[in-house]
Amino acid sequence: MPIGPVRAATLIVTTDREAPKGAAMKFVRDVIGRLERMESLDRVAKPLATAVGRAVRPRVLRNLLSGTYLGHPVHPALTDVPIGAWTMSALLDNVGGRNAERSADLLVAAGVLGAIPTAASGLNDWSDTYGPDTRIGLVHATANVTALSLYAASLAARARGNRVGGKRLAQAGLGALLTGAYLGGHLTFTRGINVNRNAWTSGPPQWTPVLADAELPEAGHRTVHVDGVEIALFREDGRVWAINKTCSHMGGPLDEGDVVDGCVICPWHGSTFRLDGGGVVRGPASAPQPSYDTRVFDDRIEIRAVE
Repeated sequence: MPIGPVRAATLIVTTDREAPKGAAMKFVRDVIGRLERMESLDRVAKPLATAVGRAVRPRVLRNLLSGTYLGHPVHPALTDVPIGAWTMSALLDNVGGRNAERSADLLVAAGVLGAIPTAASGLNDWSDTYGPDTRIGLVHATANVTALSLYAASLAARARGNRVGGKRLAQAGLGALLTGAYLGGHLTFTRGINVNRNAWTSGPPQWTPVLADAELPEAGHRTVHVDGVEIALFREDGRVWAINKTCSHMGGPLDEGDVVDGCVICPWHGSTFRLDGGGVVRGPASAPQPSYDTRVFDDRIEIRAVE
C-alpha cells in the first residue's frame, strides 16, 4: 500500500522526534558498557568487596542485611526511604514556599538517616558480585555515597540558616541520587542481581522416577534432570532429599556444596538451605530452594513437587 503524504509526514515527524531519545539511550548504554569493561575499577572494587564480605560474615548480620528474614532482598525496599524523602524535599524546596521549609528540612534529615541502613544492605549485596556487576556496583555506590554526603552537608547548611546553600547542595545531591538509582535499576533489572534463580522453575506434579535407588549411596548426592529442571538428590541418615540444584541467590551449584546438620551449603557464597523443605538458614539467599517429596518405589527413587 503506498504511503500518502499525510501519513508520510507523520512518520517523518515521529522519527525526528524519537531520534534524540534513541541517541540519548544509546549514549547511556555505551557509557554503562564502558564501565562494565573498565578493569581498572577492579583495583578498588575487589579489595573493598572482600573487606565488606568479611564484615558481614556473622550469620545474624548477613541474614538481616540480605533480607533472609523477609523472604526477598531488603535493599530495594530500603531505597524507597531516602529516594522518597529527598525527592519530596526537592519539591518543597522549589514550590513549597516559606511555610514548607521545616518540612523540607525534616525530609532531608529522614533521607540521611534512611540512607545508612540502605547503604549497608547494598554493600552486603554488592560484596557477592563479580566482574562487570562489581564495577557497575562500585559506581552505583559512589553515586549514592556522594548523594548522602551532599544531603548531609545540605542539612548542616540549613541548620546554620544558610538556606540558599542548603538548597543548592540538595539539588546536587538529587542529581547524584538519580544517577545511583538508574545504575541500581540496571543491576537489578538488566543484570539480574539478586533475582531468584528458581522463580520460573517447577518440578513434576506427579510421582516421577528419576534414579535407581542403588545409585544414591548414604551421604552421597546425584543430580537428575526432570522436565528441564536440575534437581539435586541427597541421602542422609537413610532418607532421600531433593531440592533444586541451582542456588536461588546467584545460581551456585548446590550439588557441589557440603552437607552439614541436615543442611546444604552453597559453595559460592555460603547460603545455607535445609534439605527438609529448602528453607534458608543463612544468607545471602533470601528465597528458599524449591524442594520435592521423595519415595522409593520398585527400587527407583521417585519425586514430585510439594503439594
